[in-house]
Amino acid sequence: MTRTLILMRHAKSSWDDYKLADHDRPLNKRGRRSAKALGEWLARKPWQPDQALVSNARRTQETFAGLGLSLTADFTRTLYHADATEMQLVLETGTGETVLMIGHNPGISLFAQDMAATAPEHPKFSDFPTGATVVMEFDIQSWDDVERGTGKVLDFVIPRELMA
Repeated sequence: MTRTLILMRHAKSSWDDYKLADHDRPLNKRGRRSAKALGEWLARKPWQPDQALVSNARRTQETFAGLGLSLTADFTRTLYHADATEMQLVLETGTGETVLMIGHNPGISLFAQDMAATAPEHPKFSDFPTGATVVMEFDIQSWDDVERGTGKVLDFVIPRELMA
């Protein structure tokens, strides 16, 4: 049996209101367009998430909403600026066959690099810009069996490529 992981960094956030706490920053206009483009890209793909594990920060919640999925997300503070180890612990609680995780850098970038058996040949994979999304497949029965360095990368995209 296989499980599929869709790792996504939140879309571009706004810095217009410097008084807002980092956790409360919304998406900016480009971020909202990027989230919509990522949702349209995802809708054309054979893998569709049946579970979403999302940081409870405003920008990650807005990214998830912008995807337009008919799916309820599990919003968790644990994914807010989580490191790679914390992200793996959250993933191990997953129950879906295809799990979407939306988080923040640097944790999500490091987690993606740790989980991939071989990194995709894309110049932006290592820095994982806003909206970057990687899809990996794992040959496991359940998420608590997932191990680092075993994910087969199926796809990687950044919003700029979708909106060009």
